Amino acid sequence: MTDHTFTERSEALRDRYRTTLGAVPGAVEDRLRVAQAFGRLPTEEAFTALRHIVLGDSPLGGRVQQLVHFGQLLALGRAEPARIHARGALHAGAGIADLIGVAETALITSGTPAYALGIEVVVELLQDDAGKAG
Repeated sequence: MTDHTFTERSEALRDRYRTTLGAVPGAVEDRLRVAQAFGRLPTEEAFTALRHIVLGDSPLGGRVQQLVHFGQLLALGRAEPARIHARGALHAGAGIADLIGVAETALITSGTPAYALGIEVVVELLQDDAGKAG
C-alpha cells in the first residue's frame, strides 16, 4: 500500500472517531502507527466499521450509547477510556448531569471505586470548561 493510500484510508478512520467522539483518541493514533508499520490497516478498518455500527447505528442513539459506554467503563475501572466516552457523550448531546447520573448508577452496580472515578471524570470536565471560559 502506498503512503498516499494509507494516508487517505487512515484519515477516513480518523473522521469516524471525530464524528463519534469529537476527537481522535491517542490510542487510535498509536494503533494507526502500528497498522502502517506492519501493513495491518484492514484490521483497523474492520474494527472501526464495527464500532460505527454499534455506536452510530445503535437503536439507543449516540447520546445514550456513549453514556452506556461511560458507565460500563466506570464499572471496569478503565479510567482513560471512560474519559474518552464521557467526552463523547457530551459531544453527542449529553450534559454533565447525565454523567453524574451514570456515576451514581455505577455506585449501586459497581461500588465506590466506580462512582469515585465517574465523579473524578466529571470534575475534570468541569475544570476543562472553566479553563476554556477563563
